[in-house]
Amino acid sequence: MTIDKARELLLVQAGFGGFYNGNAAKLILSEVFREHGQAAVDALIRETGLDRVFGFEPGTRFEGGVALKD
Repeated sequence: MTIDKARELLLVQAGFGGFYNGNAAKLILSEVFREHGQAAVDALIRETGLDRVFGFEPGTRFEGGVALKD
């Protein structure tokens, strides 16, 4: 998945908000983490407002749809 496509999908999820959309955002971020690394995930969290909508924090790893904080 490209960063641009992930950004587009994450903006949709953030626009809806809610528990299920948060889970969808975790899955998208897991894919971004796998393909592009933590820096890309952190940038997308900031750009798309996921920190405000779902409480995701930069530095959180997303693997297999699970948010892992160090």
